[in-house]
Amino acid sequence: MKIICIGRNYAEHAKELGNEIPDEPVIFMKPKSAVLQPNNPFYYPEFTNELHYECELVLRVSKNGRYIQERNAGNYYNAITVGIDFTARDIQENCKKKGLPWEKAKSFDNSAVVGKWVDLTPEINKKNISFHFNKNGETVQKGNSENMIFSFNSIIAHVSKYFSINIGDLIFTGTPAGVGETIVGDKLEAFLEGSSLLQLEIK
Repeated sequence: MKIICIGRNYAEHAKELGNEIPDEPVIFMKPKSAVLQPNNPFYYPEFTNELHYECELVLRVSKNGRYIQERNAGNYYNAITVGIDFTARDIQENCKKKGLPWEKAKSFDNSAVVGKWVDLTPEINKKNISFHFNKNGETVQKGNSENMIFSFNSIIAHVSKYFSINIGDLIFTGTPAGVGETIVGDKLEAFLEGSSLLQLEIK
């Protein structure tokens, strides 16, 4: 199982971090060890002083494939949830300044938190899925799949040009504007269409 992540997929988020809006999906990866296992606590990493949350829609791959056509891509994932892509922002910025890769800022152990899965039935409009994210009871991020620069299917098609996708892979589809810092004691909660699917306390 691997975790495929898409960066800068909402224009307002790209702008808030001073990044250019991309003309194709920005891809980075997390290893299997990045997934926070169910019922495990999340501890603030000792190597960062600026831990940021990024709430995202996450897809679960249900079929193996490569070189997938966009028109067929909907057959390759069957469930959706909300997730948190934790980022050591201070480390990321330092790596960027030096022109270095920034996996250690994005792909560290437990940096990918995934909520409860919801099956994608034919009745669900994949182009209009809303989600929001609360920190200590206050909504800090709101997003909708209709505002993504690259749709679910276009992400699948693009990714599969370079990497085979396999059953059980996770695809983090990008975060909207409103990312920010979190500290020990914060209580985080993510919602899909108003339903709470993820709760987490920073320890």
